[in-house]
Amino acid sequence: MLWWLVVIVIVCVGLLLYLRAEQNRRNARELEEAQAGARVVIERLGGQVYQLTPRNESSRQALADAAERYNAAGAQLDRATSPTQAGLAEQSAVEGLYYIAAARTAMGMDPGPPIPALPGQDVAGRVDQPRVIDHNGHRIAASPAASPGTPNYYPGGRVAGRPVPAGWYSEPWWKPALVAGAWGAGSALLFTSLFAGMPGVAYDTQAFENGSGETPLDPPDPGFDPDGFDDPSGFEDPTWGGDPGFDGGFA
Repeated sequence: MLWWLVVIVIVCVGLLLYLRAEQNRRNARELEEAQAGARVVIERLGGQVYQLTPRNESSRQALADAAERYNAAGAQLDRATSPTQAGLAEQSAVEGLYYIAAARTAMGMDPGPPIPALPGQDVAGRVDQPRVIDHNGHRIAASPAASPGTPNYYPGGRVAGRPVPAGWYSEPWWKPALVAGAWGAGSALLFTSLFAGMPGVAYDTQAFENGSGETPLDPPDPGFDPDGFDDPSGFEDPTWGGDPGFDGGFA
């Protein structure tokens, strides 16, 4: 009886060791595959970053953002110890490809081949009409196209859990939340002022605040003029631009 118990224990231990080794090999294989996939996207991004030469402020800023994503993706991949981490590196590179496409478009070039969708991009919406507002005494513009007054691009997606529409902006007003990981005071008011009544952003402030980005907007107030804040001289006037000290109204 004792002999059989010893045999059973040995067999069980051997089986557990075998299963653990197989799991380790599977994990290593999945990590290698994820790293290889991320590396392809990162190399594609790097080739564009170093080949393109900006022709205007919009393309310069978009290429700068693409280069930042390229560096971030490379650093993330170097530290990746799991497929999930390698996937995050690939996602950073995909974001960079959107900035490359934006830079190419701003230079009058073909944006290039299709790019995989980013998480949250499908519900974030997009700017589909020019808009200029006065937020806390500061002028902020949004546009579906690059211009001297809107040189900052965002590909659309979630920032600190809330949807931000794709488009070109006078200020990267989402960056404080991107860096801090949380939105500050005034973000909901800015969102309302900038996007209320815009067909390309089909959700309201409450949906922005709770991060759903899917709640349909109520019909606009008949007395609301979506262009009421527009600069009559044209929002593309290059003589005005972002205040370098502007923090988007966030704490």
